Amino acid sequence: MDAKPVWAIGLMTGTALDGQIDIAAVRTDGERIDALGPCELAPYPEAVRALLPQAVEAARAWNFTGPEPAIMAEAEVALTRAQAEAVKAFMARHGLSAAEVAAVGFHGQTVLHRAPQPGRLGDTRQLGDGALMARMLGVPVVFDFRTADVRAGGQGAPLAASYHAALLRRGGLGPEAAVLNLGGVANVTWWGGGDALVAFDTGPANGPLNDWMKQHGAGEMDVDGAAAQRGRVDETRLARLLAHPYLAAPYPKSLDRYDFTAAMADGLTLEDGAATLTAFTAAAVGCGLDLLPRRPDRLVLCGGGRRNPALVAAITERARVVTVMAEEAGWRGDAVEAECFAFLAVRRLRGLPISFPTTTGVPQPMTGGRVAEP
Repeated sequence: MDAKPVWAIGLMTGTALDGQIDIAAVRTDGERIDALGPCELAPYPEAVRALLPQAVEAARAWNFTGPEPAIMAEAEVALTRAQAEAVKAFMARHGLSAAEVAAVGFHGQTVLHRAPQPGRLGDTRQLGDGALMARMLGVPVVFDFRTADVRAGGQGAPLAASYHAALLRRGGLGPEAAVLNLGGVANVTWWGGGDALVAFDTGPANGPLNDWMKQHGAGEMDVDGAAAQRGRVDETRLARLLAHPYLAAPYPKSLDRYDFTAAMADGLTLEDGAATLTAFTAAAVGCGLDLLPRRPDRLVLCGGGRRNPALVAAITERARVVTVMAEEAGWRGDAVEAECFAFLAVRRLRGLPISFPTTTGVPQPMTGGRVAEP
């Protein structure tokens, strides 16, 4: 494949389990972003939406020991079919034929992720049947992006660094800025120009807070940060939480969605718990910024968490940094992760690396993902 820009479609469903499929088209050569095409959120069918949390629960109980629970295979087929149908509809709506799309980057649904320990490789599992999707769409599908990295001794995450660097380069931004993605988990990317690239998970983002709200029958999330804004941060508890060894550990490092849970707020009122979990996410970001080769002055925020004004205000205050919305930087904050997997799919087709010693901790830069031909 030559290096002229091609169209690819990226798919992402995050660990926050919000019931949405993010779809985005990007024209790229895998190094630079030539054009951003259409993007949209497609809701999962209700049956799939109900199945995924059950599959995650089963995966956590399984914990990479013994045969996989049957519900994981069931969920894998259901979500693959749902996402393939969503892509079909997306292509029809936006006039993209199968012949025009070089690849679909299919991240799948992370149901379990275990970081490596000294003397033990990590492990990771994303549900997603690339071969089934390729047959349904008639387009090559790149999937299973994380396993090769983990088998090589890497963390398997975060993978968005090369795309974040392409966005920073496109926007004329350098080491004075960094990118913070606020999904179920928060991850930061810092690009110092050239090959200087650092990325890691800073701590939780929406995950524990969403779970806290659900546990209290207060909805799926803290809409507009309203509960946190009514509550008071338990500063004594927060100081204790911030002593967690992960926060001071050097990168590369990564987290499972459930490494930090809503139990951090146990015993507090709904509002005080929301305020304390929000403050912890923000302060953990600050700890992460302290580890970078240069502490950035500005953070470009993408992911669902940027819509929570209480979280954004807490990051500004507790991480001591100017926060800039993705949209202010000319980016599409809801589409960045889906765009990323379109970009990574093209990198995979070209044999370019998607993970690096300073992002996932692999011994040398390496490509990843498997290619399923239609």
